[in-house]
Amino acid sequence: MCTSEICYYQARRGADGTDWVDISALPPGSMVEADLSKSDAMARFHVRRPEGTLVSGAAAFALLWKALPAFRTVGQIASLPGIVHTLELTYRAFLPIRPWLQRRMIARMRNAS
Repeated sequence: MCTSEICYYQARRGADGTDWVDISALPPGSMVEADLSKSDAMARFHVRRPEGTLVSGAAAFALLWKALPAFRTVGQIASLPGIVHTLELTYRAFLPIRPWLQRRMIARMRNAS
């Protein structure tokens, strides 16, 4: 599910201005960057701001959305203090069920073939 979502964003206008890092091929236990391990990067969505600050979760999605013209307004709304906090709570509630959803999606794709 993550890969298809990232591919979707990468295909959007304005995505070429973003450096995308595929961490899935890194060996277990490796570091993506000095302040981000592969396991942490796989657990949550991360975006690095232009000045270098690492952001994760709902705030990271808001930053990505603001960088893509088609999502810019949604990103600006999502960045508002009360909104980003609510989205973060929703994101945290989603993370534990994400593996189950991924397994279901894979099973459905296999059954459709």
